[in-house]
Amino acid sequence: MQIFVYGTLCYPPLLQAVLGHAARSLPAVLPDHAVYWARGGAFPLIVRQPGGQAAGLLLCDLTSADVARLDFYEGGFGYDLADVTVRVMTGAAPTAIPSLAASASVDCPARAYLPRPGAWQPEAPWALDAWVARYGAAAVATALDFMDHLGEVPAARLAPRYGQMLVRGASRLRGAAPGATRLRRATEPGDVQIAARRHPYAAFFAVEEYDLRHRRFDGSMGETVTRAAFVSGDAVTVLPYDPARDRVLLVEQFRTGPLARGDAQLWQLEPVAGRIDPGETPDEAARREAVEEANLTLGALHPVAGFYPSPGMVSEYIYAYLAIADLPDGCTGVFGAAEEAEDIRGHLLSFAALMDLLASGEAANAPLILTALWLQRERARLRATATG
Repeated sequence: MQIFVYGTLCYPPLLQAVLGHAARSLPAVLPDHAVYWARGGAFPLIVRQPGGQAAGLLLCDLTSADVARLDFYEGGFGYDLADVTVRVMTGAAPTAIPSLAASASVDCPARAYLPRPGAWQPEAPWALDAWVARYGAAAVATALDFMDHLGEVPAARLAPRYGQMLVRGASRLRGAAPGATRLRRATEPGDVQIAARRHPYAAFFAVEEYDLRHRRFDGSMGETVTRAAFVSGDAVTVLPYDPARDRVLLVEQFRTGPLARGDAQLWQLEPVAGRIDPGETPDEAARREAVEEANLTLGALHPVAGFYPSPGMVSEYIYAYLAIADLPDGCTGVFGAAEEAEDIRGHLLSFAALMDLLASGEAANAPLILTALWLQRERARLRATATG
């Protein structure tokens, strides 16, 4: 079978991640069509457009296993295979399609994944380079996770989780950066051997279970054990601080974690916080979340720490910041993203009141406690800088 692909699958690393091997392809166009960004999305939409030419690739010599992998990757998102006629340009591997040998171009029958009518609306013309720069690496990492579910979870069930999986893919890339190993053991290839990985639960978050063994401190490999992890993407927290007024802004909202624990108090006082979206830096996420949760524009960001809240069982990694902000009387309110059912109230507190919350135990989450203690250490410097 020959399949015409366009948009993100024209990015070779992504196509290889989906197929599991490098693809044989020819440059091609689908006449009377054009590719656009889908409105509100980070993916392409192909539409009928008389006189247009949708650029893409004609994948040649596909096996039934290749088609099954493409079906799994595309099918859950509302794209169906349809018969098309594409125009293939000469100059690449004429043996793949013998009739190309003596012509500038040739029309070839193929199949293509086309969106179901009305599923999305087109926006700006598609630009592969712009998509690659912002999302490419995370999309490749996500595709590897996505394809790992082939034969285990139906694509229609997995596709609604793609946004969360993309957050995890971007987190995986940040986690791959070398970390300091002055004291701790430096991980080497072969130090951890994974015999099996399972996905017993996957919705907004996920649980992954591993059968693994790892190297011991005496150099030997330990026995195979089963370990589970709660999978969540990287996140940011940011505590706004006004050094001139010596006050901070906290947000308050209902939290499910205390509910699951059986805590008598289900509303938490916290810094502004949220997940880091794909294509976003931790700094950008901190500024975006401050607008969404507190209607606040931040000044200078001061990194406090990067840490795992509970590394024995949770994959989440938090980038904690303190941010300089103007916090006059009356700047608080109730905010949050309506589409996420957020109901978030702001509080202005003096530095002394903040430390009283730590002493009383009412400040009961790690990012707030950690950032407040950092502020206690750095407060004199920040105030001196603010006053010139």
